[in-house]
Amino acid sequence: MNPSAGPLEGLVVVDKEQGWTSHDVVARCRRLLGTRRVGHGGTLDPAATGVLLVGVGRGTRLLRFAARGPKRYRGEVVLGVATSTLDAEGEVTGRWDMAGTTLSQVREAAARLRGETEQVPPMVSALKVGGRRLHELARAGVEVERRPRPVTVHRFDVAVTDEDGVYAIEVVCSSGTYVRSLAADLGTALGGGAHLRSLRRVAVGSFGEAEAIRVDEVGPSRLMPLGAAVRDLAGVSVGAEVAAAVAHGAVLEPAVLGVGGDGPWAVLDRQGSLLAVYEPCEGRAKPAVVLAG
Repeated sequence: MNPSAGPLEGLVVVDKEQGWTSHDVVARCRRLLGTRRVGHGGTLDPAATGVLLVGVGRGTRLLRFAARGPKRYRGEVVLGVATSTLDAEGEVTGRWDMAGTTLSQVREAAARLRGETEQVPPMVSALKVGGRRLHELARAGVEVERRPRPVTVHRFDVAVTDEDGVYAIEVVCSSGTYVRSLAADLGTALGGGAHLRSLRRVAVGSFGEAEAIRVDEVGPSRLMPLGAAVRDLAGVSVGAEVAAAVAHGAVLEPAVLGVGGDGPWAVLDRQGSLLAVYEPCEGRAKPAVVLAG
């Protein structure tokens, strides 16, 4: 992307390093790009690594669509040890002798955790309650009630490692799913306890680690165009008349927009430029984000 062509905007897939918060990544990108208008889609814990979507300029408005796809993670579950944070960063809160647990038993327990369910966010998460993040409250010794949230676990695969009692996992799940909670639930389901370690997010929708770059590699030339942020959405190309209505934020009949299904839909002009993202609303299609005009 050429900085002289206008304000910086677009999307970049960052491979977050261990020890960085998602906000740390955003702050570094702001300095590297020379703009304040930077945000991320889908928080990663400091101990986790992997794919973090970063939006720049008007790309920040599209992050919720870029990050809405299923998340894929790799990690390790350590059986027999529970921790206060449900991962390797916390204090040990319980120990069990689970040396007799077999791979078959672990896989059967993991299979029972697949599908649609409700999950209570852990106190060490970045979710905000009453304006404060849960992990901030947890560090202050405060525990608050958290409402269960619907999540979907599409895959929960388990394999052995070279270390006794440690199992490699691969999880594909919906946004808002806490893999550390899955690890703890797996231990409980096996009659003991467990915690998560070495978590890596390898994909968000179609955005995978193969196209991710280190944060220090971020620069104007590495930004993907705005249209890349909605590449996982169903798209429709419209002519000049409909494009003009879209630019004015018109609510349209699906047939006029040329869309079907559940949405949301990326609306492009005949040249392939992204005009807007539309969503269904009471049988019609309304603009969620308008970029044209």
